[in-house]
Amino acid sequence: MSAPSSSPTPAPTSYKNTPNRSVSVRGVTFAYRQLGPDDGVPLILLNHLAAVLDNWDPRVVDGLAARRPVITFDNRGVGASSGSTPDTVEAMARDAVLFIRALGYDQVDLLGLSMGGFIAQVIAAEEPDLVRKLILAGTGPAGGPGIDKVTAVTIKDILKAVLTRKDPKQYLFFTGTSGGRRAAQAFVNRLKERTDDRDKAISVSSFRAQLKAIRRWGLQEPADLSRIHQPVLVANGESDRMVPSVNSVDLAARLPQGELEPLYPDAGHGGIFQRHDLFVPRALEFLEP
Repeated sequence: MSAPSSSPTPAPTSYKNTPNRSVSVRGVTFAYRQLGPDDGVPLILLNHLAAVLDNWDPRVVDGLAARRPVITFDNRGVGASSGSTPDTVEAMARDAVLFIRALGYDQVDLLGLSMGGFIAQVIAAEEPDLVRKLILAGTGPAGGPGIDKVTAVTIKDILKAVLTRKDPKQYLFFTGTSGGRRAAQAFVNRLKERTDDRDKAISVSSFRAQLKAIRRWGLQEPADLSRIHQPVLVANGESDRMVPSVNSVDLAARLPQGELEPLYPDAGHGGIFQRHDLFVPRALEFLEP
């Protein structure tokens, strides 16, 4: 991953050709990409289990970046970022805050997907002045039902994917209906649109650390969501197998300013990717000042 150029360059408008950048803080080099307008509160995207920069759906990133500054990044030890991956959500959240502040921001919006949603909740609670608004997708609160089973579901579907020569996300993120299978294939194809300067895949050790962190999150006592005072939009598919959709309903009900986007029908954990046509305009509306 190359460092940001010292000379000004036009902001990229498409995620598939957004240059890789890096910033170093406290001995850790964070890899990231930034696109969209130069003004406005930046939207920081917090990624899901095993994901690197290239796992964000370009339709979601490009759609959001049409009106908002958008930044994706690899947390510590993931993809092209240096260091060792933490095995707690709280440590991942501290690293994300370090990254955000290293870029010079004192206020941001957050979009957290799955594990990224866990991280977003911790940041919002621990750094209330840093976070203006949150979008939580395919995620749940600490101690939420089924979250401690993510490892078992993930390993089972990875093995199934190996046997069928498919991307595990086709099983983990989408339903098994004909519509779900079509959406899964379209999503996987979109992830291949970037052909140059792609990110490094997550290492086995980092993957294991993330699984440990997720299990710990699922086994915690129920979180006190009253600490999160920011406006929060909650989105998911109605058939999420990884973080059961009941967690999204619970989040929206327990957050002081939580708002539930109607659960997307015939959609699972990757609901915001499958229904990017609905999610992106709703997210942009929510993020308006």
